[in-house]
Amino acid sequence: MNELHFAYKARQHLNCGLRELPPATRARLEAARQRALARQKVAVHQSVLATTGSFINDHWENLHLKQVFVALALVAGVATYTYWQADQNIVELEAIDSALLAGDLPVAALTDRGFDAWLKSSASQ
Repeated sequence: MNELHFAYKARQHLNCGLRELPPATRARLEAARQRALARQKVAVHQSVLATTGSFINDHWENLHLKQVFVALALVAGVATYTYWQADQNIVELEAIDSALLAGDLPVAALTDRGFDAWLKSSASQ
């Protein structure tokens, strides 16, 4: 017997027993059911940010200070690495631009077709 069949049989048995209860008991059970349905939480669709905020708000007491600091350190580390990487790219481009503007390169290098490839390869390193 599968679960669905068992649930159907249990419901039938409970409904038969309900008919045998006195009317006062049935009225109390119906009132209790109505109170339970009124208190039942209704699912509300929220955005991801609202869900994250409510999760943090609900579980703030369970968050350990150590976990918060680790998360903040991770975010700070990623931000620092990103800034440093961007700064390195800018320094490399400045060196190439300075060499071009200072005239340290011969004119033949500027007209060479492979010069553009060299610029791109040195900029990506």
